[in-house]
Amino acid sequence: MAATSTNKQPLLVDHILHYVVNLDTSTNDGMDIVGTNTAILLIDGSTSDGALIEDVYVIARGAAAYKVNLYISSARDYLRPNEAVFVGSITSATTKGNVVHWEEMPRTLAPVPQVGSEPYNKAFYLPKGSALWAARESAVNVTDGPLIGCQGGWF
Repeated sequence: MAATSTNKQPLLVDHILHYVVNLDTSTNDGMDIVGTNTAILLIDGSTSDGALIEDVYVIARGAAAYKVNLYISSARDYLRPNEAVFVGSITSATTKGNVVHWEEMPRTLAPVPQVGSEPYNKAFYLPKGSALWAARESAVNVTDGPLIGCQGGWF
């Protein structure tokens, strides 16, 4: 494998990840984490070297649009207000079964071949020892909350 002029190796993924969770009972009232949240752990990277997430998506399970907030934290048991960092949000579709992708993911630093209409890739880097959490922006449980999924790879 060729190295770059600074002797850096290309980013390699050790093994893939793909998780999907139900957000019926995963709530937080607002963007800022409060002590009574029921955020759900989406990716537990607390004991890994990190991950590169290439896609985050929500699948609607009803006719209501739900806003889903994403957070990173070093905690893997409960999302604490003083440890949570808001990293973005995604709103589900209003037609059952429709998928919405997180279009506001950060751009990657790695150069990419010119493919499609964009000259860059988008991905979310989950740092070593961190976990990715998700919560609907609501104070009540529902029975038609969206599913949230993500796919990428572990380092």
